[in-house]
Amino acid sequence: MTVKAKTTVAIILSLSFAALSAASGHAADFSIVDGQTVIDQAGRRIRIAKPFERIISLYGAHTENLFALGAGSCVIGVSPLEDFPPEARQKPVFSYHDDPEKFLAARPDLVLVRPMIDRGYPQFVQRLEKSGIAVVSLQPGTVEEMLTYWEILGLLVGRRDQAVAMAARFRQAVSQIRSLTDAVTPRKRVYFEAIHDKMKTFSPDSMAVFALEAAGGINVARDAQPVRDTNIAAYGKERILSQASEIDVFLAQSGTMNPASVAMIRAESGFQAIRAVKNNQIFLIDERLVSRPTLRLLDGIFEIGKILYPNDFTERAREIINRAKP
Repeated sequence: MTVKAKTTVAIILSLSFAALSAASGHAADFSIVDGQTVIDQAGRRIRIAKPFERIISLYGAHTENLFALGAGSCVIGVSPLEDFPPEARQKPVFSYHDDPEKFLAARPDLVLVRPMIDRGYPQFVQRLEKSGIAVVSLQPGTVEEMLTYWEILGLLVGRRDQAVAMAARFRQAVSQIRSLTDAVTPRKRVYFEAIHDKMKTFSPDSMAVFALEAAGGINVARDAQPVRDTNIAAYGKERILSQASEIDVFLAQSGTMNPASVAMIRAESGFQAIRAVKNNQIFLIDERLVSRPTLRLLDGIFEIGKILYPNDFTERAREIINRAKP
């Protein structure tokens, strides 16, 4: 394929993907301006005079993405309990609960946080900034925001081209995966649980629902309203049970946010009326594959696809995903 043809394909994929994501109407509250300045979610404007080289990452997604961009050597510290990629486990551990002096002793030039840390621990953040350490706060909520977020990380570490290429591979993989289920009929109708004990699902423009729909599933909670501008939406047992006869598959994220089990879901009062529960179609999926803004969202799509349409998500789908990875 010629360079011109490749460029044309990339533009078409980009426009198609943007159209899919624009339906949410959710605007990112972080951006890149004038090619060299980052505006983060706290409104900070960070001019990138040169790439940052000593970074402490306090969010697993930041760490994972930096490694995916080939900037793992720039990471000098990570948050507790990080386990991907395996190399991240070899890095010193830092927490926003630590004394700021521990951070200062490590001499970072950048600390990457997320808004929860910025809002909850302002004195910690201010101490870092007063000591001349740059702080950037980011956590995308939608897939389109995720692609901008990757580009920002790339700019911070001098790997913007790699970030743009990673986004292009992601778009292409999603487009190819969607083609696997275009002709599937009937489509499976899915309730996607986010937090069991609070009867919460995911907002329609969340990454988890994007993964579900990319895998060919139909989200039965498309009318769910986000809670406090998050990717979580209150739904309630009554609303779930009102669609009991239409839910083909009950899917739940599993992990720290939702330590649920198939047995717990099956035993929930009233849930025996749900078609998926009656037919033993209850499945769990690792929350890190559907709720983190990383390339592993493709793995989440694949895992959901295998649950919904095992005859379509075979080695062909796995090959598509593997090609998108570094």
